[in-house]
Amino acid sequence: MKPTLLVLAAGMGSRYGGLKQMDGLGPSGETIIDYSIYDAVRAGFGKVVYIVRSYFLEQFQQTVKEKYSHVLCTDGTPLQFEFVTQELDKIPARFTLNPERQKPWGTAHAVLMAKDVIKEPFVVINGDDFYGRDSFRIAGDWCRAHEGGSGVYAIVGFEIDNTLSESGGVSRGICHYDAEGHLTTVVEHHDVRFDGDGVLRGDNSISGNREQLRPKDLCSMNMWCFTPDYFDKSGEIFERFLEENIGELKKEYYIPYAVDLCIHEGTAKCDVLASPSRWFGVTFKEDRPGVVAKFAELVKEGIYPSPLY
Repeated sequence: MKPTLLVLAAGMGSRYGGLKQMDGLGPSGETIIDYSIYDAVRAGFGKVVYIVRSYFLEQFQQTVKEKYSHVLCTDGTPLQFEFVTQELDKIPARFTLNPERQKPWGTAHAVLMAKDVIKEPFVVINGDDFYGRDSFRIAGDWCRAHEGGSGVYAIVGFEIDNTLSESGGVSRGICHYDAEGHLTTVVEHHDVRFDGDGVLRGDNSISGNREQLRPKDLCSMNMWCFTPDYFDKSGEIFERFLEENIGELKKEYYIPYAVDLCIHEGTAKCDVLASPSRWFGVTFKEDRPGVVAKFAELVKEGIYPSPLY
């Protein structure tokens, strides 16, 4: 069994100032998604599904055709691709969309768009985040071990100090889990950074207090592993979400919200998988030079070839 990689690439990149999913950051113009696919293929994945918006679907498809047409999986078969779109009106028929709403419905809604093209365990990632080869190996191994399973999902957690920004505080969801390694909750912390006294701290979104954090604690960077039964569970939760929020203009349906409800309603458990990889990503234009330098260093160290394909 070859797991599938589901890439969340529908973000409009408004803060960044363009389609950052297609921005060449590697030494030979590679995008962050290029590196994710390279790592996923080496980890035994067989298909990539893109979640995009309709207005740049054709451009995305053409780019993929030109770039990956000769990429082979580890068993020698061609890497497969699917494209699905996330749009505001893709909601159950019994709901009427607020005509004033412009904001997308969120990451968990985006994942639901792939229900008809994914029938095997799959891994969800952000298109503009670099997760590292070990993360894909860990996620791929989990998917293969859970082929045909249901009711157990996983989150790939990253050590906090492997996700920090050099330019200031960041927001991070800190993973809490039980003695069996099952996720209990993810608590959002804002302005996470090493303070002047050298201690790592963040503002707890629940208590409002600035709390000390341990650098090796695990945080969520939106890398999830699911079995296909997740689509039905998440779809049912989305309908409940819409019953309360269909008239809202900004409320979004996020993956952590869906998983949290599955955990607390007893319909699923979520394994916490620890990755040793260093995460980095591009949010603002100011982040770009640092990411370009990181990819150049990874190529220099021989971790990636240049060009990738």
